[in-house]
Order: sequence, then C-alpha cells, then structure tokens
Amino acid sequence: MSSALFKQFIKFGMVGVLNTMLAYIINNGSYYLLNLNEQISNIIAFIITVFISYILNNKYVFKGNINRNFIKGLLKVYMSYFITGILITGILLYYEVRVLLIPNYIASLLNLIITVPLNFILNKFWAFK
Repeated sequence: MSSALFKQFIKFGMVGVLNTMLAYIINNGSYYLLNLNEQISNIIAFIITVFISYILNNKYVFKGNINRNFIKGLLKVYMSYFITGILITGILLYYEVRVLLIPNYIASLLNLIITVPLNFILNKFWAFK
C-alpha cells in the first residue's frame, strides 16, 4: 500500500470512529430519551451518520467536489454502507453468534477487520470515483 493510500485509509478510519461514536449516541438517545423502537433508533442513527460520513469523506479523505453529483454520490455511499454494514455484517454475525457461538461483542469487533477495508475500497473506487 502506498503512503498516500495509507494516509487516506487512516483518515477514513478517523471519520469512521467519529461516526461510530455519533451512531452510538444517536441510537441510544433515540431509544432511551425519545422512547423509539430499537430498530427505528438504529435506522435513524444509520441515516444521519452515513450522511455525515459522506460529507467528511468527500471533504477530507477523498477531496472531491461535493457539488458535482451530490445525490448520486450520497446514494452510492448509502449503498456501500448498506452492503457492508447491513448485509455482510448481518450474515457474519448470524454465523459467528449462532453457529460458532462467539459472543456478539467479540463478533462485531472481528467483523470490523473485514468491513472497514471493504468500505474503504467501495468508497474510494466506486462511491467517490
């Protein structure tokens, strides 16, 4: 991996850490403070933090021009996070927790090894291309 690509990956990870913290706050705030269903709370957190991710990754990581195809780029980012965050993570969690009997808190951390690099690749070479 080249130095520039590695720096981009680190910046991408920093945006991801920020968004993970925000998602946790939004999800739990929606659930405990607004008394919303846990699935609704999770969807609200997903929608908000993927939007923030798009803005930050476009401005600081991939340095694009956000005005060029805002909606198209945003939809691609939502699709990439849906693929990794909902589909792949869902399949992996099911297998790890139900079949391998790995605790959820460990399995979800293990999945980051797969989903973070995959998200980076999808964002860099597809969503922000």
